[in-house]
Amino acid sequence: MKIDILTLFPEMFSGPFAGSMLKRAQDEGLVEINIHNLRDWSADKHKTVDDKPFGGGPGMIIRVDIVDRALAEIKRKAKSEKRKIILLSAKGKKYNQQKAQEFSKLKHLILIAGHYEGVDERVSENLVDEEISIGNYVLTGGELPAMVIVDSVVRLIPNVLGNPQSLDQESFSPVTNTEYPQYTRPENYKGWKVPEILLSGNHKEIEKWKREQSFIIGKEELGFSIPKIRESVTKVIKNF
Repeated sequence: MKIDILTLFPEMFSGPFAGSMLKRAQDEGLVEINIHNLRDWSADKHKTVDDKPFGGGPGMIIRVDIVDRALAEIKRKAKSEKRKIILLSAKGKKYNQQKAQEFSKLKHLILIAGHYEGVDERVSENLVDEEISIGNYVLTGGELPAMVIVDSVVRLIPNVLGNPQSLDQESFSPVTNTEYPQYTRPENYKGWKVPEILLSGNHKEIEKWKREQSFIIGKEELGFSIPKIRESVTKVIKNF
């Protein structure tokens, strides 16, 4: 898989992509990550990429012609049809695990990290496939969201994770597949004990407990009444 990122601050990516799983994936040729400085496609000596908004207003807007030239060159060099171009934007669709899985099946992913007051709307209308937001809050730019997306996508590429079973038990839906609590040694630390069911050796009951906990935690994340959930879920699980 090839990932290209357009940004005004390429230095921000050197640390996160130079260690752990992302570094290993690159070293093994499972993914190619390229960071591009958007200023490289500026046509003036000052490397200007933005301008004042038409109609007035605060801040500066990244220009559509700069982004267009950058995308055209990147696409020409990549020569891949199974591609998506994503603009990181506060008004975009909310990112989730299903979207990460969708992106992980692509041959080529291009991420545009928005900055300043925003990006000319004609980029969204004519040059990208989707606008994506990673949450209901405001960041200084799209660099951190780009890192989040790259991390969540790369780990889903075959052979990136050492144990493929890790993907089978992950959180995809907050209600049905939230990951259950996990424990390891020591069994009793400062009086904080591991749930007895996990030490019982009864694999059938352990699996029931895991399903129950996943369901309860998922409901809790959505703001449901936890005491009632625990009572109802326990009854359902016992009938499995």
